[in-house]
Amino acid sequence: MSTTAGTQGGYARDEQVIGEAVAIELPVASVVSRVASRLIDIVVLAVLLALLALAATAASADVSGAVQRTVGLLCVIVVVVVFPAALETLTRGKSVGRYALGLRIVRDDGGPVTGRQALLRALTALVEFTVAFGGPSLICAVVTQRAKRLGDLAAGTYAISERHSVRLPPAPQAHPLLAAWARQADIGVLPTGLALAVRQFLARTGGFTPQARDQIGRQLLADTLRYVSPAPPPGWHPEYVLAAVLADRRRRDAERLVRDEQLRARLLGSQPTV
Repeated sequence: MSTTAGTQGGYARDEQVIGEAVAIELPVASVVSRVASRLIDIVVLAVLLALLALAATAASADVSGAVQRTVGLLCVIVVVVVFPAALETLTRGKSVGRYALGLRIVRDDGGPVTGRQALLRALTALVEFTVAFGGPSLICAVVTQRAKRLGDLAAGTYAISERHSVRLPPAPQAHPLLAAWARQADIGVLPTGLALAVRQFLARTGGFTPQARDQIGRQLLADTLRYVSPAPPPGWHPEYVLAAVLADRRRRDAERLVRDEQLRARLLGSQPTV
């Protein structure tokens, strides 16, 4: 999976893109659910800190006050920074509160968080929730597009909800007569921005005025045919040609995946995969 941003060939890009230029928008967790998960985490960390403090106090009862204060500071660091960062790294973005509410922290590109990002988020949380009592984080989550807190802005992450289904737009279908042409044509790799623009255009043609629909369709067709040879049969509407190109690219990708899987099966046989 990759996240596109900026422009490519004049086409804006700012969405998650998978496979055959299928744009999806990961379900961003709401501010309310994030606050609720944080409250659960605070309760868990408070209980853990209390237990660890009791154990540390019992173990250091005969030492000086300076040593006890040092041990207490280490307990706070372990519970507030080390434990959340380690748990978030090992669980790929989870915490106790996020487990309960079906949330997960991911990178801005949709991938799992790294240890560095988890540690940065935990260090920022130490200031956000211990010193500032969560006020700046709440304001930041309300005003940012993906409900990010300050730690998310620093680490390049955001929270998603795993209890919402992601609906993909329907795949374009080729006209039977054009499908034969597309099957024999040499179709190069379309730039992601162009392929995404074509797919979105085909899915939203009903929302354009006739003039805009015709103009955009012809422009997209001209840009797409730079990567296709030979040209399609004359007389076909641009939307039919665009649908045929995307549909055949999808067919080719599916066949390639099948071939790769068959090759992997032949090479590995019945050996268990790691």
